[in-house]
Amino acid sequence: MPLSQTSYGKSRIRLVQVSRRGDRHELRDLTVAVRFEGEYDTSYTEGDNSNVLPTDTMKNTVYALAARERVREPESFGVVLGRHFLDRNPRLRTVHVEVVEHGWGHIPIGDREHGQSFVRRGPESRTARVMTDAQDTAITSGVADLVILKSSRSAFAGFPRDEFTTLPETQDRLLATSLTSYWTYRSEEVDFGPSWRAVRAALLEAFANHDSLSVQHTLHAMGQAVLETVDAVQSITLVMPNRHHLPVDLSKFGLENRNEIFVATEEPHGLIEATLSR
Repeated sequence: MPLSQTSYGKSRIRLVQVSRRGDRHELRDLTVAVRFEGEYDTSYTEGDNSNVLPTDTMKNTVYALAARERVREPESFGVVLGRHFLDRNPRLRTVHVEVVEHGWGHIPIGDREHGQSFVRRGPESRTARVMTDAQDTAITSGVADLVILKSSRSAFAGFPRDEFTTLPETQDRLLATSLTSYWTYRSEEVDFGPSWRAVRAALLEAFANHDSLSVQHTLHAMGQAVLETVDAVQSITLVMPNRHHLPVDLSKFGLENRNEIFVATEEPHGLIEATLSR
C-alpha cells in the first residue's frame, strides 16, 4: 500500500545549559523535539536507510550546537537547528523543531539573589515551534500550563436550560484555568525574549482586570489585549480549560455559607479556545 504521509525524529531531548559569568550563573533548561519530513519512503517500503539520519545524531546535534553557539532564546535556537539540518540532508524537505523551556530563578538570600542556586518555577513553561523549509521559516512562541485564578468579578448566567441542566447561575464565582497560548509574529525580525515577556504580561493583566461574564468573554479580552499592546504579534490562540472550584455547602454542618470554602476539581472541565488575528 502507498504511503500518504511520513515523518520521523527525536523527542524529549533534555538539555540543561549553565552559563558561568564569575560568581553568577544563568541556567537554561530545555526539552527539544526534532521531526523530519522528506523523501524517506524507501526506508519504510524497502528498509533502505541510506538517507536516514539517525535520531541519535539529531540528539547529539542539539547538544553540539548548544555548546557551540549557546542558547539565547528558544526561538532562535530552533532556527539554528532547523537550518543546520536542512543544509546537510538533501532528502529533507521540512524540519520541525519544538522547544519547551522550563523556568528557573535564583534563590533569594535576604535582599540579594544567590548566584549559583536556583528554584524551579512551575508548572508554567515557555514554548517555541520552528518550521523550516527551503522557502521559509515559520516561528510560533507560546506559554503552557500557566495556572491563574481570580476570586471575584467572575460570573456565568443567562445560559439556556433543559431537563438535564443542574448548574445554578452565579454572579460571583472563582475563575481558574491552566492557560496554554501560542502566537505568531509579523516577521522573523523580533526580539523574542522581550516580546514573549510582553505577551505574558498583557495576558495576565487582562485576566486580572476583566469583569468576566464567562471564560469565553475573558479569553477574548486577553487575546485582544495582546494584539493591542504587542505590535509584533500577528495572531494568538488561547486554550483555557475551566478548572472548576465548587462551593461546599456548609449548611449541612450547621455553618454559614459565606462563599469562602471550595473544592478544587480538574476533571471533568470545560475547554474553551479561540484564535484572534489582526
